[in-house]
Amino acid sequence: MILDCAVIGGGPAGLNAALVLGRSRRKTILFDDNTPRNAVTSESHGFITRDGIHPQEFKRIAQEELGRYPDVRIERQRVHRINKENNLFQVETENGEVYSAKKIILATGFKEVLPDIPRVKEFYGKSLFSCPFCDGWELRDRPLAVIAEDQKAFHMAKVVSNWTSDLIIFTNGRKVLSLEEQELLKNNGISINEKKISSLIGKEGMLGKIQLEDGTSVLREGGFITAEWKQAASFDSLDYTLNEQGGITTDNWQRTNTEGLYACGDTRIAGPSQLIIAAGEGSMAAIAVNAALIEEKFSQEK
Repeated sequence: MILDCAVIGGGPAGLNAALVLGRSRRKTILFDDNTPRNAVTSESHGFITRDGIHPQEFKRIAQEELGRYPDVRIERQRVHRINKENNLFQVETENGEVYSAKKIILATGFKEVLPDIPRVKEFYGKSLFSCPFCDGWELRDRPLAVIAEDQKAFHMAKVVSNWTSDLIIFTNGRKVLSLEEQELLKNNGISINEKKISSLIGKEGMLGKIQLEDGTSVLREGGFITAEWKQAASFDSLDYTLNEQGGITTDNWQRTNTEGLYACGDTRIAGPSQLIIAAGEGSMAAIAVNAALIEEKFSQEK
């Protein structure tokens, strides 16, 4: 059997893509190895009717809904390699199984590389987060930190100041803010600390203070951290280009520069990382796949 589409990745983008494909009567397999980026998250926010849901519960409901559509199958394994041969893609899994598909939707997302700060992983996803629009409400009006070692520090601080008036930027020993940026931040009540961080202090994932190398500490009850983004999976045999952030470049229809290959959600690293945006992009990718298959059908009948 030749699949109409193979969807690689079972997050909100891949799930929504599979849903739209299933409703379009397209033979689809969704590959999901269940290693989500938000595994440390206990609540997901900003998705209407699902605000505050646990990510695994979100996935359970989505997979249950996909079960209504006989043309959609979920394979719980990792895709190892994808090759394009003539007009078909060959999808090889880690178990050595090979599937043929007319179209591919990459929805593998990205992984975050956190700054090298002792104990940072204990607090990430509990009181330190990466997306203010996802978690800013829960931290509102508290003394917060922005931990950023790169050029994203200035933008992140401006955004986070929307939720608190008690904010300090920690650059962990790096000089990443221009004099003009420092002036603007200070004029808006945002403090800057450029000392190196020796450790984060707190209990059960809840930040209490930030310990600095000079022996001083600063009380903080949470905050946001900028991370380096990398593709969660890469397929060297496919010809696609990456943007400046490391995301796969697409057009407005989620099409890459390879015919038949689409990308959506965090895989694109093209803007805010939210469930609802990723799901919307998955829907768009599926509609684009559908449109292409329909056009191919009618062109063959000429």
